[in-house]
Amino acid sequence: MNVTDRQILYDGHYKLSQLLVQDGDEQLKRERFEPGQAVAALVFDPQKQRYLCVRQFRIGAEAEVLEIPAGMLDKAGESPEEAMRREIQEELGYETDTLEPIATVYASPGNSAELIHLYYAEVSRQTGPGGGAIDEHEQLDVVALSRQELIGERWQDAKSLIAVQWVQLRNRRPKREEPASPFV
Repeated sequence: MNVTDRQILYDGHYKLSQLLVQDGDEQLKRERFEPGQAVAALVFDPQKQRYLCVRQFRIGAEAEVLEIPAGMLDKAGESPEEAMRREIQEELGYETDTLEPIATVYASPGNSAELIHLYYAEVSRQTGPGGGAIDEHEQLDVVALSRQELIGERWQDAKSLIAVQWVQLRNRRPKREEPASPFV
């Protein structure tokens, strides 16, 4: 299969395109949701031993959802890492100490072109109020969770679930045994 033509059906807050796909002798029409690229991070404050998440209203769920901080890669020339640091500052009010890539994944490749750059971040210096960007009409609450609360949460958000599972797998890796010293 290959795409032979594209047409923008809607270009508003998000974009919807119609693609013509050649499948042998048959030409198929398929719609594709095109929100752009996103960033998200599981944020940990090692001083407080708490993971920092956000709770906010999400239009897809039509409800408030607990999730890891996230946002769109929507500023010209901004790298995913720069966007993630900006989102952590806007949503949590923290400067980012470390940022480690976890994965880059499609949210739902069957119908969406959204690509999410997923990170693990550590923070220790709160320099702002957090709560989201007012000019973007974000209204969110910061939720601090212990490791046990994080793992015990019933996540409804896929990117958050992936990040939590990454933490679980990372902490379950067997420690490398040190070679025995020949002098003991």
